[in-house]
Amino acid sequence: MKKLFIALMGFVFFSSNVLAEEFDYDAFVKAYYHAQVMTQQPNATKEDVEHYLSFLTEDIGYQHFPNAPDDTREPNGKAMMRKGMTHYLGAHTEYLSELIDYQYGHNAITIKRKYSGKGKRADGSDFSYSKVALDVLELENGKVSVIRQYSE
Repeated sequence: MKKLFIALMGFVFFSSNVLAEEFDYDAFVKAYYHAQVMTQQPNATKEDVEHYLSFLTEDIGYQHFPNAPDDTREPNGKAMMRKGMTHYLGAHTEYLSELIDYQYGHNAITIKRKYSGKGKRADGSDFSYSKVALDVLELENGKVSVIRQYSE
């Protein structure tokens, strides 16, 4: 019985190590980035937002300097992001983004991207921007648990 228990525990640990090593970071980055870009398009929909949010944990922490300097994971973090993203949905009249580079390690990804946009605010005034950003993503169980966005 003791040998069976040891064998089963070894299998469990071996299986979790294999699963952790088989995470396809390349596919994840490409799918995540594409979903993020789609939420900023002039014709973006609530479905685009929901697809992007499917990559995030429920308690996502989001830090975007200098606007949101706190990366605390909130129990309703995904709901807060949904509310914010829905508020700005369709604000762009133009949006372009280019994936410059990405790196990954154990449960962490960095994405360097260049993006620009034009559009109208809720008050009718125009906006435009062009930035290069470095997004640092922390993963938990294959989902993004913390986003830190640094931009020039």
